Amino acid sequence: MVDASERAGLPTDAAEKIKALEREKHELRQANEILRKASAYLAQAA
Repeated sequence: MVDASERAGLPTDAAEKIKALEREKHELRQANEILRKASAYLAQAA
């Protein structure tokens, strides 16, 4: 087990944290893309 230092790798809690941060990063990139498109649309409408 990684957590018991019996093999190389990330501890379970670190791996879970990285996975959660990657998921959050993906969601933020999607939100930014939506905001970018909305901004461009509103700029054309003005």
